[in-house]
Amino acid sequence: MENHKEKILVVDDEASIRRILETRLSMIGYDVVTAADGEEAIDTFHHAIPDLVVLDVMMPKLDGYGVCQELRKESDVPIIMLTALGDVADRITGLELGADDYVVKPFSPKELEARIRSVLRRVSKNGNSGIPSSGVISVHTLRIDTNKRQVYKGDERIRLTGMEFSLLELLVSRSGEAFSRSDILQEVWGYTPERHVDTRVVDVHISRLRAKLEEDPSNPELILTARGTGYLFQRIVEPGEMP
Repeated sequence: MENHKEKILVVDDEASIRRILETRLSMIGYDVVTAADGEEAIDTFHHAIPDLVVLDVMMPKLDGYGVCQELRKESDVPIIMLTALGDVADRITGLELGADDYVVKPFSPKELEARIRSVLRRVSKNGNSGIPSSGVISVHTLRIDTNKRQVYKGDERIRLTGMEFSLLELLVSRSGEAFSRSDILQEVWGYTPERHVDTRVVDVHISRLRAKLEEDPSNPELILTARGTGYLFQRIVEPGEMP
């Protein structure tokens, strides 16, 4: 049986960047489709059904933020934003709209390839050492199914992106243990400790999770801030265990 080639949609209005990424990503085993503007990106997405989208911010017709918003209305596909904007707040905007990561232009193609591998590997990864054999964790009104990578709040399914689920899975699997932002970046995004990164990637994803899972996101009871450290999920007490 032929191995499934993961498909990547590259969206950028610069033809040279599309050509370079299409060539390089094809050479390392991906099936690549491209689009030159935001409207074409949405059409191509519906026809190609990619496994990951590399999405430029500044584009004609519909910018990357608009494309990200439209895709998130219907899909949890991993999205990596390409941004040439100097203002960090503008980069964070993409994350707040649902992007999984971003790479700043001008970028090294090798760096982008590493980000793609890391995101695809993480969103397809199942299982974690602290997860029960059933793969299902219940806490308060939440039911987290790590086998199906789904979360329910009561009877309602809560849609999480792949990286949001991976972050939640990490915190839940070691509930009560505080993680630094650097630890989370290494565990979930695959950033190496010595590489300088903007840890607000973690903060924005935590904020998104709280907005979806907490009764009162401004006063979280599940995903807690560990002062001076980072974040932790409240300790889950197993049946029969002393709290």
